[in-house]
Amino acid sequence: MIKSLQEIITALPSTPGIYIFKNNTGSVLYIGKAASLKDRVRSYFKKNLSYERPIEFVIEKINEIETQKTDTVLEAYILEQKLIKKFQPPYNVIGKDDKSFCYVSTTLEDFPRFEIIRQTDLDTPRKILSSKKVYGPFTSKKSLLIALRILQKIFPYHRSSQKTEKGCLDFQLGMCPGPYAGKITKKEYRKNIHAIEMVLQGKKKNLLKKLEKEMKVAAKEQLYEMAARKRNQLFALKHIRDSALINDDPIYKNLPENAEYRSNYRIEAYDISNISGQFSVGSMVVFSGPLEDLEPEKDQYRKFKIKNTTGIDDVGMMREVLARRSKNTHWSLPDLIILDGGRGHLNMAKKLFKELKFNIPLLAVAKGPKRKNLDLYSVDKIPKIPANKIAFLRDEAHRFAITYHRKLREGSL
Repeated sequence: MIKSLQEIITALPSTPGIYIFKNNTGSVLYIGKAASLKDRVRSYFKKNLSYERPIEFVIEKINEIETQKTDTVLEAYILEQKLIKKFQPPYNVIGKDDKSFCYVSTTLEDFPRFEIIRQTDLDTPRKILSSKKVYGPFTSKKSLLIALRILQKIFPYHRSSQKTEKGCLDFQLGMCPGPYAGKITKKEYRKNIHAIEMVLQGKKKNLLKKLEKEMKVAAKEQLYEMAARKRNQLFALKHIRDSALINDDPIYKNLPENAEYRSNYRIEAYDISNISGQFSVGSMVVFSGPLEDLEPEKDQYRKFKIKNTTGIDDVGMMREVLARRSKNTHWSLPDLIILDGGRGHLNMAKKLFKELKFNIPLLAVAKGPKRKNLDLYSVDKIPKIPANKIAFLRDEAHRFAITYHRKLREGSL
């Protein structure tokens, strides 16, 4: 029997999908998702198991393995949740009760949003009245948050309960279409919401056909901007980058393997902006929350006018900013500091923090050789942040710094 399982594993494809473990009576024991079916399933059958995961206790009971391929991990996640709901595999729901599961609800507003709610919310009449549709259950709030953020990049929507785009970081990053700023019609906005609902229901193929039809109609009516937007959504939906949904996917380069993970963080990101050493400023932006859904703490952002460093010396300027930051002992200490820079910035900061006895993990972020990927440098035990999140924080630090620099240069400050 073991030989038969090994043959099945060897024949598995290295593509996304879901796998189903069954016992000798055909009962479903466990359902999981994978970025690579072969790699994930094979990992369960290694010789030395740690028995830290519930699934490891069931390996000896597995008699049959079924798989279903999907185009992306996101689709694998949606299918996984659907099948878990249908079969209730004991090793997926072990240790859980109704309060552990979560749902996605669409709010009843002119411009609907998505909210994550619990079973107890569904039992509350007020919550039911405020929700138009409910999808679920889902076994992990963390994965659900990641899935919604992935979809929001393709089909932007207003995530905040506040009916304004003022101070909305999503709006600045193009993830909120600006309904309250009049940047999108109610009809087009609701198309985005409906598209996400279709994905949550596992109807991606139908959605692709719908988008393609809308693109052709828009082009025929010479609405070229709309046609281009539909084309871009089609492409993005077919090429979703969703490795963050697989917790143990490799997301680091040049980093130690002993990185840690927990549920809540405070992270500070820094950047320097100047023109040939003139009008030099530094920025500090702060994000907090779980790694999959870090939120900006804009009231804690700080600007630094460079005072003691002259000439073209970004490393020296960053040193000045960090030294001044370390003196503000009333500010909450971060779990990680991200610097926009390479090894030189990292080495400088490590030396400075050692002198100041400022024990904070450091990560330096630099553009890769082709200017597309990021090179990440650290010698510390740091949180496992997906590369796209790191880029997001670094870009926000850059935006905040260059905005201050421009105001200073234009004489408005």
